Amino acid sequence: MQILYSIGVRLIRCILYIVPISGKVKQFVSGRKRIWDDIQKVPSDREVIWMHCASFGEYEQGVPILKALKAKNSQAFYLVSFFSPSGYHAKKKHQFADLTTYLPWDNRTDMRQFIKKLQPAKVLIIKYEFWPNLLIELQKQRIQTYLIAGLFQSHQIFFKPWGYWFRGLLKGFTHLFVQNESSQNLLLSIGIKQVSVSGDTRFDRVSFYNEKLTFMAQFVMNRQCIVAGSIWPEDLSVLKESIAKTPSGWCWLIAPHKIDGRSVKTLIDELPAQSQRYSTIDHSALSKAPVLVLDTVGLLSGCYQYGQIAYVGGGMGTKGLHNILEPAATGIPIVIGKNYDRFPEAVELTQQGGVVSISSQHEARKNLLFLMQDNRLRKEKGNINQHFVQSNMGATKRILNMLG
Repeated sequence: MQILYSIGVRLIRCILYIVPISGKVKQFVSGRKRIWDDIQKVPSDREVIWMHCASFGEYEQGVPILKALKAKNSQAFYLVSFFSPSGYHAKKKHQFADLTTYLPWDNRTDMRQFIKKLQPAKVLIIKYEFWPNLLIELQKQRIQTYLIAGLFQSHQIFFKPWGYWFRGLLKGFTHLFVQNESSQNLLLSIGIKQVSVSGDTRFDRVSFYNEKLTFMAQFVMNRQCIVAGSIWPEDLSVLKESIAKTPSGWCWLIAPHKIDGRSVKTLIDELPAQSQRYSTIDHSALSKAPVLVLDTVGLLSGCYQYGQIAYVGGGMGTKGLHNILEPAATGIPIVIGKNYDRFPEAVELTQQGGVVSISSQHEARKNLLFLMQDNRLRKEKGNINQHFVQSNMGATKRILNMLG
């Protein structure tokens, strides 16, 4: 199985080097050419702690652990690797690691060379990055490997009758810290015993967001704001009417998921006149703009503190709901799309009443108007969300107690 998998990886790699590519795929390929120069900067006389993340969302889950480890052991060298270009580039705004690079292609030669150069004392893999050759090589070299904030579901290949080889990969972990008892029980059912429920480190991470943003203060001024984060076209289609008919005294901050030139232009063309974009802000007219489009990365989390209502994108399509914990931590009500069943915190908060799910333009308009018109309702729902976040903090401490 490992041989067949490795052949597949090499085949994909050859195809991507041959065919014309652009955008994120081009960054994905070209970024990996820098890896070997990057890791020459890793010192041989310091303990190396390596954290690997798929993208920026997983990085945010790992940051509380990274910061706590640095506070405890400042002499170690901290390396962060990413699978995706979006995570790699967004991370540039945060300087918690000594070095940031890409994860090599998951073939045996590259992984062996990469790990041999790093010689990490500990490897922290965030949530679900189960690359077979990476895990096999870490196990061969007897390197302590931990899964942080793991989340498992019964449809995954580990729990299928034909998933024996993949189950073997999980046995190589020193310990798996999972978010909930359901994940723990699934792992125990396939003989993975080195597992414990730590909770989700994102709850600890969202408590860090308190940086003031001057542009948001200028934009909102004396108005009230709806912050729409990580918006896809499917989300915009249900919000369009609400945006066009926004009552006086309210404004919108919209952060699209895709921020390439064509996508942002398409978005701007569908918004009211005088709407602005962050990259070309006219400060003299900012407080009059009905909508500000945040066409950059790394600032959305800090924008929620300026909002009275949040809409979190991804739930109207099939790409996956984005992070609702950031706005929840600020104590504001949240509106999401219809597809959220795979996200435990969204399910829980919808049941508790802090989150409202909508599936059409009509439902969006009705629910957003209710929230805009009723201060008491906003406060009630916001309190539910904030309490939920505060009551679920502590995963970082539980993990550190076992990491040593």
